[in-house]
Amino acid sequence: MLAVGVSPSLASDCNDPAKALGVSRVIEIDTKGGPIFGSITQRDKEQSFLGPNEVVLTFDDGPVPWVTTPILDTLDAFCTKATFFSVGEMALSYPASTKDVLARGHTVGTHTWTHPNNLKRLSIEKAKDQIERGFAAVSLAAATGIAPFFRFPGLNDSDELLAYLQSRNIASFTVDVISNDSFIGSPQRIADRTLKLVEARHGGILLFHDLKKPTAKALPAILAGLKAKGFKVVHLKAKSDVVPLATIETELQPILAKAPYKALVPFYGPIPAPKTADGLDPAVSELAPPAKVRVTEVPAADKQAASSAQPLRRASTPAKTRRHKRQKQASPAA
Repeated sequence: MLAVGVSPSLASDCNDPAKALGVSRVIEIDTKGGPIFGSITQRDKEQSFLGPNEVVLTFDDGPVPWVTTPILDTLDAFCTKATFFSVGEMALSYPASTKDVLARGHTVGTHTWTHPNNLKRLSIEKAKDQIERGFAAVSLAAATGIAPFFRFPGLNDSDELLAYLQSRNIASFTVDVISNDSFIGSPQRIADRTLKLVEARHGGILLFHDLKKPTAKALPAILAGLKAKGFKVVHLKAKSDVVPLATIETELQPILAKAPYKALVPFYGPIPAPKTADGLDPAVSELAPPAKVRVTEVPAADKQAASSAQPLRRASTPAKTRRHKRQKQASPAA
């Protein structure tokens, strides 16, 4: 049995089959090789796992209840699934939202601890700490396993950090289509831009943010447009959960304890599984890319425990101010 924050109706079949976008197929990824997926990178990437007119829906930077929840409601209305790359401090601030994402059958990865826009500009130890704190924080907020899926803020990756992720059995995801919702205030413009780019590429990994109200308002038109144009949603899952570093999890526990409490509506039963637009079980395929040699000396994962012993500091400014500052500094692919 599972008790999480969604209503029992969400576990039922699609409420509006005529509207359903569904999930055409599921890809279960073995992340041991530390692959990187998506076209917007200068690194040695994996071949695309998508066929013509297939898309993957992804959301970065959340959760925040006033945006994430409407996005989840829209995904439910279209009976489809997405992958959320959550920021660690955001997940610890709103753990109920993190649980809600998972309870509705979506996949959760991470997007660092505080969203520094360019990890390459940090020392390797600080960059590793950002990665590890992100996984530890989101795992704590979720109170269950999450995927070993990671996205670099600003899509600013490096071979050295990819080698570190590989040593930790973590996959990295860049993107193919950028909605630019971080900088466009009009929901209609976000929808028009996204659909135009998706059509030009014949699909791809789509980037949105569950931090922006216009994104939540644009999403119904985007999903309706994808369905009308014959696009299919592919859902990503991990073969196994990430293993956070225990030293950091222990350090973050006091922050989680201070998070605002929100009563959860009991939900009993299995997490709603992906279904095709016709209400059938989608085909599941496995993907296990071999490891690529990125650097001659891989940054050791066991050194992270020592680096994480530094005192944890949180910004003294309110969370809303920190988020606003981060948004202004972020690039279109943040």
